[in-house]
Amino acid sequence: MIQVTQIVKDDHRTVLDLPDGAKMEPLSPSSEDAYCVIRGTIPPGVSVPLHSHTDAESFYVLSGEAGALVETEGGLEWQILGQGDFLHIPGGTKHAWRNVSREPMSALITCTAKLGRALREMAHLTRESDAQFPSRAAIQRLAEISERYGYWLGSREENAAVGIVLA
Repeated sequence: MIQVTQIVKDDHRTVLDLPDGAKMEPLSPSSEDAYCVIRGTIPPGVSVPLHSHTDAESFYVLSGEAGALVETEGGLEWQILGQGDFLHIPGGTKHAWRNVSREPMSALITCTAKLGRALREMAHLTRESDAQFPSRAAIQRLAEISERYGYWLGSREENAAVGIVLA
């Protein structure tokens, strides 16, 4: 079978709005099985709550700056990342994001195709709701999607302990 090159033009991408306020734009074809390339954006004032997943992911910051909560030898620590910085998060490590700047932070993200599929499912929750904050039903479905994929979500208390207030 012949392998063909696929191009995803800028004006033909789908923007996925996630329940936490972050936006993801898949750049690799959805048929790809090995990996997923995404352009992610965290608007000012938005946090991606504490979580972990078995899938590794890497971030290259294209613009703006944001805090990344990462596991270090000393425990969880906030690190500020800006344009040109690179972060690799090994599978199974707890992490979170928050943008306390006045500008959006945009990053190129590589991850497994499995994580890309989970993000697409999570984005459907936002499209189904007109509310600014996810409903209890949407949060429950987010938890169900995460559990089905084997992902861990931090509790309200665990997020508060690292400075993230959940609505």
